[in-house]
Amino acid sequence: MPKTLFDKVWDAHVVHEQAGRPTVLYIDLHLIHEVTSPQAFAGLEERGIPVRRPERTMATMDHSTPTKKGGLEVVAPAGRAQLEMLARRCEEHGIEIHDLDSRHNGIVHVVAPELGRTHPGATVVCGDSHTSTHGAFGALAFGIGTSEVEHVLATQCLLQNRPKPFEVRFDGALAPGVSAKDLVLALIAEIGVGGGTGHVLEYTGEAVRGLSMEGRMTLCNMSIEAGARAGMVAPDEKTFAYLAGRPGVPEDFAGAVERWRGLRTDEGATYAKRVTLDASKIAPRITWGTTPAMGVAIDEPIPAPDSDTSRRALDYMQLESGKPLLGHPVNVVFIGSCTNGRLEDLRSAANVLDGRQVADGVRALVVPGSRAVKRAAEAEGLHHIFERAGAEWREPGCSMCLAMNGDQLEPGQLAVSTSNRNFEGRQGPKGRTLLVSPATAAASAVGGAVSDARTFGSRA
Repeated sequence: MPKTLFDKVWDAHVVHEQAGRPTVLYIDLHLIHEVTSPQAFAGLEERGIPVRRPERTMATMDHSTPTKKGGLEVVAPAGRAQLEMLARRCEEHGIEIHDLDSRHNGIVHVVAPELGRTHPGATVVCGDSHTSTHGAFGALAFGIGTSEVEHVLATQCLLQNRPKPFEVRFDGALAPGVSAKDLVLALIAEIGVGGGTGHVLEYTGEAVRGLSMEGRMTLCNMSIEAGARAGMVAPDEKTFAYLAGRPGVPEDFAGAVERWRGLRTDEGATYAKRVTLDASKIAPRITWGTTPAMGVAIDEPIPAPDSDTSRRALDYMQLESGKPLLGHPVNVVFIGSCTNGRLEDLRSAANVLDGRQVADGVRALVVPGSRAVKRAAEAEGLHHIFERAGAEWREPGCSMCLAMNGDQLEPGQLAVSTSNRNFEGRQGPKGRTLLVSPATAAASAVGGAVSDARTFGSRA
């Protein structure tokens, strides 16, 4: 019987299933960080249970970490307690950890692929909703809650109800100036924040095949914002080239690649749902409201509200329908996060900022997703471009994506952000967020207002 990519990975990890009950699923890689793991470790200690497979767990410090120099000395007390507890628990249980002194430290969803720990066909979980990022490698990757973190630590398994496969096809090639971030924002606007509920999205089509691995990670990262359990892309030669030579790949890499080549949807396989978008007609996107689905092409006007929710969103954002966002003044620009903090993203922003200046009165933060990204960017001289333009070049971390580490908006400030969520107060109490691509963010920093990077051209 023909199977989808999702079906193949799910079926290969079933430990036990019984009609009417959740499936017991084996987990290949468990990623942890300082925010959702302390209670899980405490639960193990109370019950006297060890970590079942510590070699299949990897920890990073990312959410509470400051992005200014100083390490633990500049961490707020609550964050420091979380970080110290994570380090202590990992030492007790023999878990690999990349702390603030590690050359591999950074955002968990950036670091794991960099180290080759994310494999095609694997199951990957983390106490973080954007674990879907790892689906770019053909893995089944999804976020879990703290009680589930404890369960995986104790058993290396997880109880899960089987989701349904959903094909998202992007036909055509991307137009110049359009990125993976624009694709996924267009998708979410099309199907809504609940359009993928109960499903795993499989991204297919010419535009997806044309994306780099960094772009595919961005696409899968925001699958959760459409309500999906996960997002996946079938592995191909780009996937294998990205993984080759990384420390965490299988010792018999050639043999692994041969196995991974079979991880694609069979001809004749059935999806529960399908949607097709013409990627060639997608323009750079921007959100106007308080969910990622409330978005338009950057040169379109804000639509008229069609519900109490959209009316409340406009009131919160202090915006008017019928008017375009182009030219609307901004206070802060944030370039970074697990969505857009990779080297390709920084290059895109630097290409716009090169030889230009951040507008007076605008604060621009550029935060690499990991130390490896920071080193690579500095080797290319990107940090000089950012600093000469007047942007802040920071240390790796989640930063302003979730405003729990000292990087946040002041009440009422409007941010143009490359992160993944624009919920009320997400980037700081009463802060307002417009989600965009790195190029759009950089252009808006220069313009001092929402700007279309396509009108800037390149100075390279």
